Amino acid sequence: MPVATLLPFTATPNRKSVSPTSFRLTEKFILLLVFSAFITLCFGAIFFLPDSSKLLSGVFFHSPAVETNTRPGSDSSDPASANDERVLAKIRKDHEKALLEAKDTLQKRPDEIKQDILNEKEKVAKENTGQGGNDLPFVEYHRPPGATGHEPQDPETKEKRAKIKEMMKHAWGSYRRYAWGSNELRPVSKQGHSSNLFGSIKGATIVDALDTLYIMEMFEEFDAATDWVEKNLDFNMVYRRKAVELGEKLLPAFKTPTGIPWALLNLKSGIGRNWPWASGGSSILAEYGTLHLEFMHLSKLSGNPDFEQKVMNIRKVLNRLDKPQGLYPNYLNPNSGQWGQHHVSVGGLGDSFYEYLLKAWLMSDKADEEGKKMYYDALQAIETNLMRKSTSGLTYIAEWKGGLLEHKMGHLTCFAGGMIALGADGAPGDKTGHQMEQAAEIARTCHESYARTALKLGPEAFRFDGGVEAIATRQNEKYFILRPEVIETYMYMWRFTHDPKYREWGWEAVQALEQHCRVEGGYSGVRDVYASAPNHDDVQQSFYLAETLKYLYLLFSDDDHLPFDHWVFNTEAHPLPVLKKDKTDIPNEVE
Repeated sequence: MPVATLLPFTATPNRKSVSPTSFRLTEKFILLLVFSAFITLCFGAIFFLPDSSKLLSGVFFHSPAVETNTRPGSDSSDPASANDERVLAKIRKDHEKALLEAKDTLQKRPDEIKQDILNEKEKVAKENTGQGGNDLPFVEYHRPPGATGHEPQDPETKEKRAKIKEMMKHAWGSYRRYAWGSNELRPVSKQGHSSNLFGSIKGATIVDALDTLYIMEMFEEFDAATDWVEKNLDFNMVYRRKAVELGEKLLPAFKTPTGIPWALLNLKSGIGRNWPWASGGSSILAEYGTLHLEFMHLSKLSGNPDFEQKVMNIRKVLNRLDKPQGLYPNYLNPNSGQWGQHHVSVGGLGDSFYEYLLKAWLMSDKADEEGKKMYYDALQAIETNLMRKSTSGLTYIAEWKGGLLEHKMGHLTCFAGGMIALGADGAPGDKTGHQMEQAAEIARTCHESYARTALKLGPEAFRFDGGVEAIATRQNEKYFILRPEVIETYMYMWRFTHDPKYREWGWEAVQALEQHCRVEGGYSGVRDVYASAPNHDDVQQSFYLAETLKYLYLLFSDDDHLPFDHWVFNTEAHPLPVLKKDKTDIPNEVE
């Protein structure tokens, strides 16, 4: 029985008319409670340990269930005796721990003991009312179809799909062997890699790879990953409880005059700030605009409307602002609510904002009309102001700086082909066919950026000026860090058209990855895709497992594997269920 349930008294330390006699009686009562708690702990050491039924039968009844509870192949000549010894040792250890805790408690002053009891009462009360993130509301779960998929019937496609699964096994196995618990792997030097990107949180590759492992039916590896998350993932201290816990720790980032969140947040102090290089202390469009799916999902998971309200407020702020040429600049000051430098990009700093407008509408089962309108209006502004054709007819999306176009397209921007294809069916008027054509043209341009390199891997950015097309001309744009965006577009284009060229292009990328990026200890990015031989950067990015390999696997899977009418991918390729109007498709089966 918890100590807090034994506390009916109403006396408080603040009461002024407390006589010495009544205080001594209260003190004796508290000591009685302490000893009651001690007895409870002693019994709890037996009755509330894991596998308590097996433990009790072994201790008191010498049950055969305990006698045989050893792994096959054990060298122990007396398994039951060994088990009993372990059980008794566990009880002795817990007994000693309870004694030490009781001793520590008795050494405290009476007022300290009373305050501890009051604190415990408050804690239990919060837990019982669902506050503090410990009691989440029940949410009925209807599993959307296609979380795993059957093997393709076509032998060649089946073989290629199996090859991509083997690539995942190599990437994951290398991480597990050389960098387990670190954020990422250094595959050449065979050690863990940490960067400032993840702050103090560890295990980014494990969290990022979870659903890829499940989708590929690598269940043994998935179990090892989930076990690590459950025991080690620390937010100062994914599963519904972990997700809600992190979401609650992120809420202080929104404490700005406008409600536009800070880019960086100290999880311990709750103090936020922006990147020092961002225009005038601005927040970044792709960061504050890429929260909608996750925060709407968190409100459903937790029953807490705060998450939904925070992201809907961001929309209100954006809708009030004048957009230059209908475009959204990458920088917005969270204090003044005004745009910073007028730099517009569908690649870095801006990309996933547009993606989330569309996907918010899709995840809502097409009920979010505001998100839909904002997306198609933005896409029209992008087509008018940023989309251009090269001399040879390659469609690209340029960047806009204060009214001047920079004829450069980033690898990150190549996701837009898939985005436009995904939204084409809901396009206003008769623009569905037009948008599918745009998507196909962007896919072709991005394929050309791969085909025109020595390693057949795409550069970080490529240009359309100075007599070149789809080629990187600056050294700091020639690297490839295992990015997924081109593969992502191939996957979407295959799903919507079944044109075999998209699988052919995807397989070209697989062959290039295997030839130039695969090393003994995993997969590495390369520093110059135009060099005759790869110079490895010695980093296996977590998104390689989360996105690149997942999209490749789905490219060679049947369409009923994670079907689009039931699932939406967030910007890191993690599938979220569509929130059907007639039922709540929210997973709560894993706490």
